[in-house]
Amino acid sequence: MKTSTRVVVIGGGVVGCSVLYHLAKAGWTDIMLIERSELTSGSSWHAAGGFHTLNGDPNVAKLQAYTVGLYDELEKVSGQSCGLHLTGGVMLAESPERMDFLRTLHAKGRHLGMQTELITPSEAKAMFPLMDESQFVGALWDPVEGHLDPSGTTHAYAKAARTLGAEIVLRNPVKELTQDADGTWNVVTEQGTVRAEHVVNAGGLWAREVGRMVGLELPLLAMEHMYLLTEDMPEVIAFNEEFGRELIHAVDFRGEIYTRQERKGMLLGTYEQACVPWSPVNTPWDFGHELLQPDLDRLAPSLEIGFKHFPPFENAGIKQIINGPFTFAPDGNPLVGPVRGLTNFWSACAVMAGFSQGGGVGLTLANWMVEGDPGADVWGMDVARYGEWATLRYTNAKVRENYSRRFRIRYPNEELPAARPHQTTPIHDIQVNENHAVMGDSWALETPLWYAPSVEEAHDVVSFHRSNDFAHVAAEVKNVRENVGITEISNFAKYEVTGDGAEAWLSHLMTNTMPKLGRMVLTPMLNEFGKLIGDFTIAKLGENRFMIWGSSAAQIYHMRWFERHLPDDGSVAVKRFGMNLNGLSIAGPNSRKVLEKLTDQDVSNEAFRFMDSRQMDVQGSPCIVSRISYTGDLGYEIWCEPAYTRKLYRDIKEAGAEFGIRDFGMRALLSMRLEKNFPTWGHELRPIYGPFEGSMDRFVKLSKNDFIGREAAAKEKADGPKLRRVSFMIDADTADVMHDEPVWAKVGNTDYGTVGAPEKVGPRRFTDDGTELDPPGMGTITDGEWRVVGWVTSGGYAHGVEKSMAQGYVPAALAGHGDEGMFEIEVLGVRRPAVIAVQPPFDPEGKRMRGIA
Repeated sequence: MKTSTRVVVIGGGVVGCSVLYHLAKAGWTDIMLIERSELTSGSSWHAAGGFHTLNGDPNVAKLQAYTVGLYDELEKVSGQSCGLHLTGGVMLAESPERMDFLRTLHAKGRHLGMQTELITPSEAKAMFPLMDESQFVGALWDPVEGHLDPSGTTHAYAKAARTLGAEIVLRNPVKELTQDADGTWNVVTEQGTVRAEHVVNAGGLWAREVGRMVGLELPLLAMEHMYLLTEDMPEVIAFNEEFGRELIHAVDFRGEIYTRQERKGMLLGTYEQACVPWSPVNTPWDFGHELLQPDLDRLAPSLEIGFKHFPPFENAGIKQIINGPFTFAPDGNPLVGPVRGLTNFWSACAVMAGFSQGGGVGLTLANWMVEGDPGADVWGMDVARYGEWATLRYTNAKVRENYSRRFRIRYPNEELPAARPHQTTPIHDIQVNENHAVMGDSWALETPLWYAPSVEEAHDVVSFHRSNDFAHVAAEVKNVRENVGITEISNFAKYEVTGDGAEAWLSHLMTNTMPKLGRMVLTPMLNEFGKLIGDFTIAKLGENRFMIWGSSAAQIYHMRWFERHLPDDGSVAVKRFGMNLNGLSIAGPNSRKVLEKLTDQDVSNEAFRFMDSRQMDVQGSPCIVSRISYTGDLGYEIWCEPAYTRKLYRDIKEAGAEFGIRDFGMRALLSMRLEKNFPTWGHELRPIYGPFEGSMDRFVKLSKNDFIGREAAAKEKADGPKLRRVSFMIDADTADVMHDEPVWAKVGNTDYGTVGAPEKVGPRRFTDDGTELDPPGMGTITDGEWRVVGWVTSGGYAHGVEKSMAQGYVPAALAGHGDEGMFEIEVLGVRRPAVIAVQPPFDPEGKRMRGIA
């Protein structure tokens, strides 16, 4: 074993071997994988080996499609068979609600180029005759599903990496990780110490322990997972003999069952409700190629439904029950990327679907390490999506919830209860007990969503359609537009930047010019490739003091970026407030009247202008007050320390009583932002879009000082953006868009050039380096042909203008056309007429928020 290398990958499962292979393929060959035992000694060897491309997050689905497409290449490079069985598969719906869910998945697949198809139960039975078609109402067919040999696939990654020059050291446990002042890592193992520039934690079942070696508590937990193998089944043998092929995969959501053929029998696995964590505090280092004790009683409820839905299973003998641990993050997605606060320490763990996602994780991390960017939108997998609140017991509760819900419907208005309440503000009890707030989880903080008239009515009736909150949210919006409303905004991210170099540093990070003293600006932030990685409001409160507000979910993500770019001379300091600064917002035509009663300062329209920000006492509480509102109306954001929050809230409510003040929640706020065409970071603004694609033109000052991403942004503007963010008004019925629905257009090549993809296209295609090629089928089209040309990023009902609305991306050539009959948006499987709202439907000239209406 050599004593120095560029990269040490810790862990020899499918993910670690994939990372090693992709690094070597990218040209980093001075790399080493260290495994405590043998390859596949954790979860990989006993995995069921299934793979699929469908995922609730389209960006994760793209990486899964890459993984599946990689296996042919892997076999050729390594000479090792992966044991591929590309059978296709169906997801079975037993109810109309589940069928609605499958329609949303099918719709998402349209703009991803997937060839899914909604089929009848009888069509599903023709491919999977073990099912009782009378138990189901429909199904979703996906041709890109199958299974493989987990051990063979892992060894194929390893052999391919070795072929390219990588080194693999087995039977060598890592004992300690330390870092020298120059950033070099010392990887202390049983066989000696290896000095490395980078360390990748692909420890799988032991990733939590590897993280603890550097003071990190990763939010992951291993769960026991069981599947059984049947004896030979005559129905399976008969199908194989008649059709000359295997049975397809099948997922039964009601039974929480997945099943596929295994030799001449079947494999059947479950995500049972009575789930059990494995080693919830510490993972034993001596655990290896061994299984856990099966517990058939835990599977009994699922098997009871399974026997009803798939009658031949009831008479099949059980040959073996496999029970082994797999790791999960609280939301079920991997934890990938650079770890904030640790130089060159990378995470590649919690990949529970290793044979669907392992290739994509390896590609992403290799891109990130070699190129400085993952090369795709991987926010759904970024380790930075969790904060300090993701503690050991919080993770335990959320992972158990996620596991038990893996095959459950997640409705768009459903809030999950595990580990809640976790973080609360000082007025939480007032919101719940006095105001009857229905609370939501915003980065683990309890945040009011809407207000019910009584405690008995303070709950969501979960649905894909408009639900019991609809009329109440409408009333909240109406009151803001006509009187004044108050909402809690403590869930926003808050930062303070200070120091002699603060202004120059911020100007280097942000695309907009920095504000003058007492003023604010809105500004995107770009990466080196000119893509949107942030969207902020910045106020200058002193000569060397700035306040920043942004997206709550991206706090660690943004702090990682801020800290990476801090100057070495100590001239700039960044502080993240977290819950040490609370916020309340008042908005509506009477909001100034409320503020005037609470402060001795002049807050007239002339003295306290739109986008002003200053420190002032509000009924005696020291606050930062900014004249800005995400509602698009006249409004103010008021920030204070938690010690003042309760008093401040009571004071505002008392002062506003005569002006009709009323609480409004996050759903009303998001409804109002839709009718102003305001984007949100994480939905409309993400790292795959440039600022001009995101229609953020007026906030990008290319003529100011150099800033990160300026050259790429200038090129985007000069070349013209390929896409544009637009807002739509939709002729909807009882349901509104959520996100990722396809946008259809009736277009031709005469006016708009080549756009979109047809309804049915081939699978995603990639170059050798993982770059995605244009989907098959994109080419010259005929006039008047309907095509999928874009996708929805978010939407809902805009109560102020009484319109169903959506935001999304379409080809730039189509973005300026508000023609009726030109666009349709698919909502729950039905294509609804849509029109681009070129101007915001509410107060298009912005007079209300400027106080001149």
